[in-house]
Amino acid sequence: MAEFFVLGFLEFAACFLLALAVIAGGGLFNDAVTIDLALVLATALAAMSLATGAYRGENFMRSRGVVTKFVLALLFSMSCAVLLVALRDEQNAPGDLGCLRLILFACLGCLALNALIRAVFGHALRSGVFVRRLVLAGPDDACERLRRGVALRGGGSFEVVAEFDLAAADALDQLKQARQRDIWAIVVVHPAELTGLAAAGMPRIIPAPVFWERYMRRIDLEMLDQNILPDSRAHGVSALLHRLTDIVLSLGLLVFTLPLMLATIIAIRFDSPGPILYRQDRVGLNGKPFVLTKFRSMRPDAEASGPVWAMLEDKRITRVGQFIRLTRIDELPQLFNILRGEMSFIGPRPERPVFVAQLIEQIPFYADRSAVKPGLTGWAQVNYPYGASVEDAKMKLSYDLYYVKHQSFWLDMVIVFSTIRVILFQEGAR
Repeated sequence: MAEFFVLGFLEFAACFLLALAVIAGGGLFNDAVTIDLALVLATALAAMSLATGAYRGENFMRSRGVVTKFVLALLFSMSCAVLLVALRDEQNAPGDLGCLRLILFACLGCLALNALIRAVFGHALRSGVFVRRLVLAGPDDACERLRRGVALRGGGSFEVVAEFDLAAADALDQLKQARQRDIWAIVVVHPAELTGLAAAGMPRIIPAPVFWERYMRRIDLEMLDQNILPDSRAHGVSALLHRLTDIVLSLGLLVFTLPLMLATIIAIRFDSPGPILYRQDRVGLNGKPFVLTKFRSMRPDAEASGPVWAMLEDKRITRVGQFIRLTRIDELPQLFNILRGEMSFIGPRPERPVFVAQLIEQIPFYADRSAVKPGLTGWAQVNYPYGASVEDAKMKLSYDLYYVKHQSFWLDMVIVFSTIRVILFQEGAR
């Protein structure tokens, strides 16, 4: 929402000015290095705020992980500042006590300022300053779905103040009365009813499918028209750049995580008998199957009786498997799937053929998620916890189809930062 964009910009500007004042007051660096240090500190704090989900509305309603986020932000911003000093300043060594103390003071000052800004913003959010009041117009079942969607979105952004069935004789009179409650918009389930509302002089009117996409960042499956999804396959230069990005990132991550992968191989070998890697058929682009590779996290006989979804407190998971699942280390071998072109970094998570066949039968448009390559992470993974039922699959499909329709560089960046949050705080792991 716009208020969180403003919050991010305000924090960045405030931290930059405060860091500039603190570092300049220390007198250790020349003007160019001082400005660069202040910019790096402000950027590092903003990046860590994005990565830990600090600009998600629901995080202002709870204090989970505050200390962890504080420590991560402090360490990351200090590391970036020390690295800059090592690269840019020839007179001051980054290990000098005076240099480290000055950087620490600047970081602590910025964190304290951020905490103050967020406390004020959080109070305003809880007080309803940014709430957009909605009236839902349509049949009871459709209004109930909208109400649940608004509640799931969280963050105090929207509040449903009234619901009306426009088929009722006195519906327009009731809507006119609702206008006195300072409503922000009327969300209309059936587009055919828009004309009557506009003629009656109603304020902002939003069709339900548009509301789902623009503000819930999901596709409304109940009202989905098969023609709304474009040809999402990348072509020409776009496809080449996307493929090159996948190759460069996967090679870079393979080098960076090689020690971790070697340690995982040793841990799995000593923890339980069986193979190190687990290979499984999955459905890829345009429904084409491929073999996905993961570190084994379950007993070798985990599916002796046939394929089943993972469950909470699954007894089939080994001790090492529990850890590598929570930290997503078990997914690292999929970097080889990306190198082979079977997967991308961002996209719907690949499912097993047996489950896909079942879900296509039970959920309309489920096959459309394969219009793009499956990904190591995706829009559904960062917005919805692990699902192990048809209802969960339906919810995640609404996010996957949103990505299929709206995929872009900026959406991919949002997913990357959100994935860091999911890994750090073990959201949705099972």
